[in-house]
Amino acid sequence: MRQIMIVAIGGGIGAVFRYGLGELVHRFSGPLFPWGTLVVNLVGCFLIGISWEVSNTALVPPQLRLFIMTGLLGAFTTFSTFSLETLALIQDGEFRLAVTNQVASVGLGLLLVLLGVALVRALSAWQA
Repeated sequence: MRQIMIVAIGGGIGAVFRYGLGELVHRFSGPLFPWGTLVVNLVGCFLIGISWEVSNTALVPPQLRLFIMTGLLGAFTTFSTFSLETLALIQDGEFRLAVTNQVASVGLGLLLVLLGVALVRALSAWQA
């Protein structure tokens, strides 16, 4: 139960940071391109890289790692986790799996968003 609370607290903070940074960037960039999401994803990738390396080279308590990497950064952007896991596959020499992870996550993710939109539109038309 303690681990769940650690993740939940970190996740709450990460979600607020994501919202705040995304809104700040959006105010300056305008609505034509999702700069806020891009900046959040890139900042998250940078921070998870730092966190991963520090936690692998220093004595970082497991609870702190769980709070930062799973909670805070996990809620800030799951894209950073996706990127870190892809890097781990590359470092392990699993290039095909790394490409599969990228293509499946982005390609299938986009397809499932499209299917979700289509489902709601179909149900709305059916009810009308």
